[in-house]
Amino acid sequence: MNNIGSAKPRWKIAIAVFTACFTASVVTPTLAAIAIAPAPTLENTAYVVMDFESGRILSQVNAEQPLPPASLTKMMTSYIVEQALKTGRLKPTDMVSVSENAWCRGTNAESCMYLPVHGSASVIDILRGIIVQSGNDASKAIAEHMAGSEASFAVLMNKEAERLGMKNTHFANATGLPDPTHRASAHDLALLARAIIRDSSDYYKIYSEKEFKYNGIKQGNRNALLYTDSSVDGLKTGHTAEAGFCLTASSKRNDMRLISVIMGAKSMQARADQTRALFNWGFGSFEDVRPVAANVSLATPKVRFGKADVVNVGLLAPMVATIPRGQAANVKTDIQLTPGITAPIAKGAVLGKVVITLDGQSHGEQALVALEPVEEAGFFARLWQRIKEFFSSSK
Repeated sequence: MNNIGSAKPRWKIAIAVFTACFTASVVTPTLAAIAIAPAPTLENTAYVVMDFESGRILSQVNAEQPLPPASLTKMMTSYIVEQALKTGRLKPTDMVSVSENAWCRGTNAESCMYLPVHGSASVIDILRGIIVQSGNDASKAIAEHMAGSEASFAVLMNKEAERLGMKNTHFANATGLPDPTHRASAHDLALLARAIIRDSSDYYKIYSEKEFKYNGIKQGNRNALLYTDSSVDGLKTGHTAEAGFCLTASSKRNDMRLISVIMGAKSMQARADQTRALFNWGFGSFEDVRPVAANVSLATPKVRFGKADVVNVGLLAPMVATIPRGQAANVKTDIQLTPGITAPIAKGAVLGKVVITLDGQSHGEQALVALEPVEEAGFFARLWQRIKEFFSSSK
């Protein structure tokens, strides 16, 4: 027997069906459902494209594989020189002697700055000779100047590589000339490029110079993108028969910078075209968001046994996350405080972390630190706080 009294009138059912159909037709997909185009398919041995600020790898193939890096090696040579200039260990006007071992005879097998044998050149000219002209003679001369020999300089190179987290790299020389033990991965070289841009700001502009004239010989920078893309401002090319054609480059468009490393391309044109394709894909597919500023109080957690009851916590540097383009509205931040914060607290002490998430996936985290110091309270104040804690916990 039908329960007529509980049945809906037909006109109400019709309205409900119409409303459901109309609603379904106007609902747009969520931002998380918007797909990103796949990275370009490239004909090379390995590549990586990285966001400079966040360090996020946007795409990679064989990026951890140790490979012959050719003259991409010279980025480490120039980085060590730049840091020595920064600390004052070297001065731009210091003169560097050119030994017969360092002297370049100008064969087709190697790149030369054409330093005069038993002559000398200034450190700043040597640096330009390494970066712009890819001079093997310049690299060997500065290695001998700083460490006594190229082998000893390679020890410095490997120590710096370890400090920078280059886990799949071993340097045997300052030039990148073939050696069975001389290897670096695309990811490691991206880390090195990031360090140069970050730590060598006073000298980074040299990487974008299109030519350098020394000893009456003008040579052009072999990074073809410097001539065709105004957003590209570095870094280094490389080529040997073993390594193929290699290029580490960086491009800045608006407020976003990407780093690309190509290893084992088939030609100079191919390494430039592949780098351009990666940059266009990366900038078109991703964006950097900065949801949390630096030196702004994000929370005021309670402090045990302090002269102040609370402490302001925040970030020492702005937080950056690289996310699919168009999804900034979905980014969330989560503040996670260390339990039982107790004085004394030094300014800058780590008291937790901030985690960035997008659709439940972590997109980076950063230490949450004390923005001011908090001194320890006096003996009787601490005793009174302990008594209050005891009775509060026993309730």
